[in-house]
Amino acid sequence: MPRQDAAIAPQEAARAARSDARRRQILRAAVPLMERSGSPAVSMQAIADEAEVSVGLIYRYFASKQELVQAVTEGVLDDMARMLAETVEPEEDPVRQIAGAFATYCTVIRDSRQAVMLTYRESNTLDEAGRSVVKDLEIRTVEPLRSAVDTAVEQGLLRPIHAELFAYDLLTVAHSWALKHWYFAPRMTFEEFLRSQTALLLSTAILPEHRHRYPDLLGDLA
Repeated sequence: MPRQDAAIAPQEAARAARSDARRRQILRAAVPLMERSGSPAVSMQAIADEAEVSVGLIYRYFASKQELVQAVTEGVLDDMARMLAETVEPEEDPVRQIAGAFATYCTVIRDSRQAVMLTYRESNTLDEAGRSVVKDLEIRTVEPLRSAVDTAVEQGLLRPIHAELFAYDLLTVAHSWALKHWYFAPRMTFEEFLRSQTALLLSTAILPEHRHRYPDLLGDLA
């Protein structure tokens, strides 16, 4: 029996990998169509044609366009959570944790800009259960940043600011790369946007006596 289990495990892993690949293939096709035209105007057949799969295959993974939209939103938040763990956990300095978390938010939003814009446009199409799932994911995603702000305040590195408010301010600014991409992109590179916003936001929070520790983050505002 153990030998049978050992043989089944790789098969299940392969099936799961194929399923994940199919889901990603469908979502990659659906996002630009729905972001451009709105989900009500996009048929499942159009998504199937773009993904080069059958409509029946789409329905194996997603029962409705609402489920597609929710999967897109959850995918962006899952990417943020995964990258935040990779960025924040190895770093001990809470101010650098904040800067790293902000960079992660901005990077995911840059790399998933169409998905982010679709989320803004279509979040009202989710049912109450779907919105609840997304809200819970967002709260968990912001938590590492809020915790880093709290720690930095406790260590006397930051002014006594409201941790949740500052964390959401940072997240909102990160989203501006998607929301105001039409304005920022012709005027600066993403790296310039990230560097300037990091310096501006942290300069308002870091206590003057500690600014000398972060010249790489604050630039001319150190």
